[in-house]
Amino acid sequence: MPRRKIRVTGAPEAPLRAALAALRTELGIPQDFPPPVREEAERAAKAPAVPSYDATDIPFFTLDPPASLDLDQATHLSRRAAGYRVRYAIADVPAFVAPGGALDAEAHRRVNTLYFPDEKVPLHPVVLSEGAASLLPDRVRPAVLWTIDLDADGRTTAVDVRRALVRSRVKLDYARVQRQIDAGTAEEPVALLREIGEARERLEVERGGISLNVPEQEITAQDHTYVLGYRAPLPADGWNAQLSLLTGMAAAELMLAHGTGVLRTLPAAPDGAVARLRRTATALHIDWPHHVSYAALIRSLDPSDPRDAAFLQECTTLLRGAGYTVFTGGDLPAITTHAAVAAPYTHCTAPLRRLADRYAAEICLAAVADQTPPDWVLAALDTLPRRMADGARIAGTVERECIDLVEAALLKDRIGDVFEACVVDVEERRPTVGTVQLISPAVIGRIEGDHLPLGERLRVRLAQAEPGTSKILFTAV
Repeated sequence: MPRRKIRVTGAPEAPLRAALAALRTELGIPQDFPPPVREEAERAAKAPAVPSYDATDIPFFTLDPPASLDLDQATHLSRRAAGYRVRYAIADVPAFVAPGGALDAEAHRRVNTLYFPDEKVPLHPVVLSEGAASLLPDRVRPAVLWTIDLDADGRTTAVDVRRALVRSRVKLDYARVQRQIDAGTAEEPVALLREIGEARERLEVERGGISLNVPEQEITAQDHTYVLGYRAPLPADGWNAQLSLLTGMAAAELMLAHGTGVLRTLPAAPDGAVARLRRTATALHIDWPHHVSYAALIRSLDPSDPRDAAFLQECTTLLRGAGYTVFTGGDLPAITTHAAVAAPYTHCTAPLRRLADRYAAEICLAAVADQTPPDWVLAALDTLPRRMADGARIAGTVERECIDLVEAALLKDRIGDVFEACVVDVEERRPTVGTVQLISPAVIGRIEGDHLPLGERLRVRLAQAEPGTSKILFTAV
C-alpha cells in the first residue's frame, strides 16, 4: 500500500535539508547502528545460509527507481500453454539475520525503514540492505522464490514457494521499461509485464479492489525559494505493483489454508472519512457525482494532473486503519481481508524494509512443506502486530512532520498572501479550528476563524510558515 511520497533535492547544508536533519534528531531517529549490530552484519554478509536449490539459470530482472540499491524483488515472466508463469524472488533476510542476535534485536526496535524527503533510515545495516542481501545484478543471492501460475485471464492456478539461489541479470527502472514496452523492443520476460499487469488490473476491478498510483511530490529550490511539482507514476509502476499484490494475496491464501499466519487487514472506510474526501474533491474542483463509487473515481483520475495528484495523496488517509492480524492453530480471525485489495492479503515482498515480511515468508515456506513454522516465528507472532503498529506510528509521525516542514518551506516567503481554499475539516470540539485545502498550490494547512464553512470555498491569509519553527497556519479573510 502506498505512502505519501515527497522528495527534496539540494545540498545538505540547504535550509530545508538542515531542517530535516534537525527533525530526525528531535524525533530520536537513529542515525547509525550500534557496533555489535554492524559487526554481526559484516560477518553475516560474508557467510549467509545457502539453500540447496539452484535457480541461477533463470534470467531475473529487478525493477526499481534508478537510485535504489535495497532491491527486495527480482522477477521473471514467461508464457505457458494456457496462461503465464510468474517467478518472483524475494530477498531472503533470514539467511543473514539469526533469531535472537544483535541484528534481529535491532530490526525489532526499528521495525521499518523510515523515509524522509531527503534520505532514508534503513531497517538493516547497508552492508546487508544495499549489499549482500540485496538482489543486485550479476550477484548470486539467497532468495525466497515464488512460482505462481496464472491462466489466460490472470487468475492464480498454482503456487509454489521455496528457498533458492538466484541471480538477477539486469537492474531496470520504470522509465526505461516503459519506453521499451511502448516501443515494442522489450524482451518477452519484460514485455509480459504489461500483459500480466493489465490482466491483474482487470481482476482488481472485478473484485472491487483499488490501487492508488500515488504521485511523488518533488520540492526543488529555485531562485531562493521552493517550487512544488509532481512525478506521476507510469503504467509500468502499476503493472509491477500488481505482481507484489499477486504474491501477497497468494501468501495470504497459503496461510489461511495452513491455519497459521500474519495478514495485513483493513476494514471498510468509515462514512466520515469518505465524506472528508468528498470535501477535498470539492476543494480541488474534482467532479465526484454521488452515483460514482470511490473506486470508479480513483480509476478515472490522471496522476499527471496536479489537482488529481493532490487528491490521490489525500486518498491515502483511507488506509490508516490497516493493521496486522495474526492467527494460529487454525483459529481464523473475524476479518481476513484488506478492503483496498478486496481479498485476503499479507506483506511478504519487502523484507529488507519491513520486519513483518520476514515472518510471513517463513510461515509460507512451512505451509508449502506442510510443516510447523519455526519456533522463533511462533514465539514472536503474538507481539508482532503491536510492534508493527508502533513502527507505523513512528513512520506516520515522520510523514506528518515532514509534510508540515516541506509545506512551510514552500510558503515561507508568502506570509500575508491571500489564497483561494476550501474547508475540508472542522474540529468537533473547537469549531473555530479546522483544515483547509488550497486550490493552488495544492497544500493542506490548519486554519483558525470564527466561521469555517465546512465543504465550502473561502479566501484565507497565510499567517505563519517557518520550516523547523512553526507549521503553516491560515486565517479566514
